[in-house]
Order: sequence, then C-alpha cells, then structure tokens
Amino acid sequence: MGIESFLETPEGEKSSSGLTKKGGVLLGVFGGLFVGIYTLTGPFLAPAIRKICLPFLPASSAQMKNVFKALGSRSGSLLDIGSGDGRIVIEAARQGYKASGIELNMWLVLYSRWAARQAGMNKMATFKRQDLWKSDVSPYNNVVIFGVRQMMEPLEQKLEKELVQDSMVVACRFHFPNWQPILTLGEGVDRVWLYRINKSSISSKTTNKCDSTNNQS
Repeated sequence: MGIESFLETPEGEKSSSGLTKKGGVLLGVFGGLFVGIYTLTGPFLAPAIRKICLPFLPASSAQMKNVFKALGSRSGSLLDIGSGDGRIVIEAARQGYKASGIELNMWLVLYSRWAARQAGMNKMATFKRQDLWKSDVSPYNNVVIFGVRQMMEPLEQKLEKELVQDSMVVACRFHFPNWQPILTLGEGVDRVWLYRINKSSISSKTTNKCDSTNNQS
C-alpha cells in the first residue's frame, strides 16, 4: 500500500478539517467566484468607503433630458463632477460643448474614454482621474454634479470661490443648501436644480455677515 492511500479521504467521509471531499470542492468554487467578483467590482465600490464619496449610479434618460433642458442654449465648456460611465460628458460633446469629466475611479475613466471613442466624440469629450477637492473648476462655465447630501455645502463654497460670473451649475439628486435655484425640472430622483453664479450676491452675503459681526461687537 503506497503512501497515497493514507493521504486519501474515502468518498463521503469527512476529512480531519470536518469537510467532505464534495464540500471542499464547493468551498473552493465559491471562494474562487468571490475573489473573481471582488476583483471585478472592487474598483467600482472602493470610492464608496470614502468620507465624502460619489457612488456610481448611472444617470437615467430622464435625468439626462432634464440636465440639458435646464442648460438650454448654453455653450462653451462643461464639467461633469464624478463623471461615472461618461454618458453626460459624451452627450454634452454631441451638443457642441467642450466637455470634460473628472472621476476618481480609474476603471470608469478608462471605460468613459473607450465609450467616447466609440461615439466619435473623443476629441470633444475628455476624462481625467482626479480628486474634485484638488481640482480647479474655474475654466468651466457649465458644471453638472450628481452629488450626495453631505458634500453639497462644501462643494457650494468651492464653486462660489472658483467659478466665474454667470456660470451655470446643474445639481442632480440633491440641491445646494444655501443657493436659490433659478429653475427646477423633473420630479423625485430625476429632479434637477439650475443655479447661476452671481458674484455680487455672494459679496453681499459676505458683507452682511461682516456687518452682523461688527454690530454684535
């Protein structure tokens, strides 16, 4: 009798680990599937563990329609913050904008570049892997954001500081807490809010805060 006979576990009997041969095979199969799924989806899910994140939720056709209806006959440059699979940027390029997307997830950036090339829009639609909070948004006169509630106030402050007079901002899913929209379209999750950057209004708010502080002193 060879040494192999002592190492084999008879069919149907449990090994010293408490698993049958069949159970061990199933465990290996499901373990392999889990690793494969995690490998494929991990890069998409990783941004969701950040303190302030933009989870990837593709824009619906109704949301896209409302975004461009809100912008109307606008032109120039457009930035999509958290551009996901690139559909807003690519559609903006089709409509004549010089459109850009910034996105933390490199897999989505690569997919967006591929999709833009497939649509013949790769010269007008560009994508960068970039952190919003470290990005300069001042070159753009149109901005689209599919945000989350906890990021809207700090983003509001960043856009007020960096965007030029009369720039337009379209917020989707969540509105900005302090700005007053000039237009609202759609219902529920498809609703969008359009804002115009008004530097004089911002300066007035800052002055009023200073006056209030001085009066209190």
